Amino acid sequence: MSDFRQDFLKFALAQNVLKFGEFTTKAGRQSPYFFNAGLFRDGASTLALARFYARTVLESGIKFDMLFGPAYKGIVLAAATAMMLAEQGVNVPFAYNRKEAKDHGEGGVLVGAPLQGRVLIIDDVISAGTSVRESVNLIQAQGATPAAVAIALDRMEKGTGELSAVQEVERQYGLPVVAIATLDDLFTLLQNNAEFARFLEPVQAYRRRYGA
Repeated sequence: MSDFRQDFLKFALAQNVLKFGEFTTKAGRQSPYFFNAGLFRDGASTLALARFYARTVLESGIKFDMLFGPAYKGIVLAAATAMMLAEQGVNVPFAYNRKEAKDHGEGGVLVGAPLQGRVLIIDDVISAGTSVRESVNLIQAQGATPAAVAIALDRMEKGTGELSAVQEVERQYGLPVVAIATLDDLFTLLQNNAEFARFLEPVQAYRRRYGA
């Protein structure tokens, strides 16, 4: 049986979402690889991505009552994942936020189902943790409980200190973070596929310098 995490990384490569080369991260680091979930931008790729999210969430065993997608990337991710979960017999509501409050119609910054119960946050990656912090504050302000965070890729590199950005979120908010794939999975891909072998050493060097 195939490893769905490896399948996900190969899928991300085929969609040019995952690339190898020389890139500057948001933190100003020179990285040998780059992951941009915003490039999942057609129906077929978004459907496949949602399938990976749904499987990751269900296999994690995390208990949740609804999904929340932080603007902007998280909006599509939460909606698509909710649809894929429903297809697998787990029908849960979802909500998302606007960047600016709407002063007409229903008003406010929240759209979708009311935030209540245990809320699973769906996002692409965690870098500075800003999106998670804003999401947690919104959820708690509505009297609901943040349950966990699901992301596409855990880069497993230092955040603001010695911990990784994911570990910082887990420690600060007491929330489990589950990822479809991690840097460890990326190493497995590089080690087992000759076409990507030349990128193994640069990624190893990057991890030695910035890994948590």
